[in-house]
Amino acid sequence: MASTAAASQTPSVEGITLRGRDFFWGKQTYLMGVLNITPDSFSDGGRFNTLDAALQQARHMANSGADILDIGGQSTRPQAEDVPLEEELRRVVPIIDALRRNGDTTPISVDTTKAEVARAAVAAGADLVNDISGATFDPAMLPTVAELGVPIVLMHLRGTPKTMQQLTDYQNLIADIAEFLTDRAAAAIAAGIAPKHVILDPGIGFAKTFAQNLEILRHLPQLHHLGWPLLVGPSRKSFIGHILNQPDPQQRVWGTAATCCAAIQGGADILRVHDVAEMRDVCKVADAIWR
Repeated sequence: MASTAAASQTPSVEGITLRGRDFFWGKQTYLMGVLNITPDSFSDGGRFNTLDAALQQARHMANSGADILDIGGQSTRPQAEDVPLEEELRRVVPIIDALRRNGDTTPISVDTTKAEVARAAVAAGADLVNDISGATFDPAMLPTVAELGVPIVLMHLRGTPKTMQQLTDYQNLIADIAEFLTDRAAAAIAAGIAPKHVILDPGIGFAKTFAQNLEILRHLPQLHHLGWPLLVGPSRKSFIGHILNQPDPQQRVWGTAATCCAAIQGGADILRVHDVAEMRDVCKVADAIWR
């Protein structure tokens, strides 16, 4: 089985180093702060799509305790349209370049499914790639990341953001996610990416129903046992709004906190969040209990 092949190549090291910062998996939970340079993201679209606003938010998240800044120029909300390459480059590269020119040393992740955006972002100062497609949308992504020598987050997704919520029929949700992720990890290694540079994400909210998102959180230890570091991104998502009867994503902070606690208990290594200061407190207490 593919999962057996991938499991035999899981990293023997305990972490990675990004821009002089050590990330030791299993020792603490790390926070990835979300910075959407988009007009249409589900939670904060249009708030940070100017250079000054994006720089201010990046500094705020770094000062609030973000271990990584995740900068993206393509909305991945349900029904989102694909952004042309040139537009995504125009949105993403200047903010990364400006942060580095201003002396910011916080590790930066570029949230993209396009190899050329990944290449340009790393050239501007990004340190890792976060690909919601598991590097399936662009066949050049894995060899490009291997050439660049940076880590990559491979997320589980069916279809595209425009079609994904029509593709939620699974034979066995957790087993299907595990098979996809282990196959993508094996593909990354076959492309020349170092095993220690592979991070997996079960894709909460992507081609998942309300009930399936909860099932992932309940069974996260099964995915953690695959042997790879895990990123989990529940922040402000619609399943939390469903539980709370809260249509405003920005009012889902404490619901997000509950999901972050569950993710930490389940073995998540990185949490991708919007509300960094609040989730930093959550991580400190949850880490003290479980780690």
